[in-house]
Amino acid sequence: MSANNPSGWAVPGSRIYWRINLALFLAGFSTFSLLYCVQPLMPMFAQQFQIGAAESSLALSLSTGCLALAILCAGALSEGRDRRWVMFGSMALAATCNLAAALVNDWHTLLVARALAGLSLGGVPAVAMAYLADEIDPRGLGLSIGLYVSGTAFGGMAGRVGTSMLADVWSWHTALASLSVLDLAAALGFALLLPASRHAAVKRQGLPLAQHLRIWRGQLTAPALPLLFMIGCVCMGVFVTIYNYAGFRLLAPPFGLSPTQIGLIFCVYVFGMAASSAAGGLADRLGQSPVLIAGILATAVGVLLTLWPHLIGAIGGLVILTIGFFMTHAVASGWVGRMAGAHKGHAASLYLLAYYLGSSVLGSVGGWFWEHGGWLGVCLFALASTGIMLSCALKLRRSRMSMPSTSAAVPPSSATAASNA
Repeated sequence: MSANNPSGWAVPGSRIYWRINLALFLAGFSTFSLLYCVQPLMPMFAQQFQIGAAESSLALSLSTGCLALAILCAGALSEGRDRRWVMFGSMALAATCNLAAALVNDWHTLLVARALAGLSLGGVPAVAMAYLADEIDPRGLGLSIGLYVSGTAFGGMAGRVGTSMLADVWSWHTALASLSVLDLAAALGFALLLPASRHAAVKRQGLPLAQHLRIWRGQLTAPALPLLFMIGCVCMGVFVTIYNYAGFRLLAPPFGLSPTQIGLIFCVYVFGMAASSAAGGLADRLGQSPVLIAGILATAVGVLLTLWPHLIGAIGGLVILTIGFFMTHAVASGWVGRMAGAHKGHAASLYLLAYYLGSSVLGSVGGWFWEHGGWLGVCLFALASTGIMLSCALKLRRSRMSMPSTSAAVPPSSATAASNA
């Protein structure tokens, strides 16, 4: 702390500012690469362990489900503690659990390891945004959040693409082990780069459990917030469902793609990353409701286009679906922050709980539709789900609660940090 910076914040352009940004980029990369690295491996799991597509999706669904529960309480538990070590411990433990999953040949043991990895990862998304809000000068906070989000997006994409390519050349064991070692190195780099929390020690201690429950109950009975929670839940569920079973479809005739080729399709995430930023700007000018509805409709169009039995339709549909998902999620998560008033952290934790439960539950339920109705069944399930989202969005619009959005720059909403899952 200096006379020129009495607050002790990390100011834009300073050495400590860029150390924090790089460290949090590594945290985002590690978290989402570990979480989603198994998605392109599901057909391999189904073949080796002689299980169905729905059961193979548990390798991801258990992780996201456990992450949802962990996020709900990790933020409160981090109060008064050095957040650097909370996040480092989460990253290192999750990478170790994922390494254990790579070394086993028993399906149920693999699932236990993946569930523990998801549970461990809860300490990163819940704490990262609080650390940035406490330590970064407000003039540079937007850039810091953007870099963290970029790390999550890059990690989610790299984890999927990297493991699919390594598994195609060697095996899924090698793919998961290699990624786990890389993420252990990322955790070490994170710990060396990130300064200790300088403001967490002076923050008040966490609220009593009864107070947390009272706030959450109030938010769940509010007129609009539950609609946004439902949109986040279903939006993520549709997105994960389509990507979970697209691999099974693209491996089979008439496509017959290799695991590497399927993995490269995840590069369409770059369109979603751009759409997320664009959605915030559009919501600033047009309001949240029209942009939210446009994102939901784009999601439905993307699902319909994948029904075209041609590779152009399959990839083009995934591109439009991805754009629609990122638009929807970016606006919904930012709108939660605007509506939550003084308790943004509680609202963000409920949104993330719904978001990851959607991934976990709907992602696995979609497997039943794949096994009993093929790709048409999956798409009908996804379209029915988008109908639920559209109904919620229209109710929000009719309630006339739309206001000028600042969703692209609402740092208190931890949900925004997960928008590139």
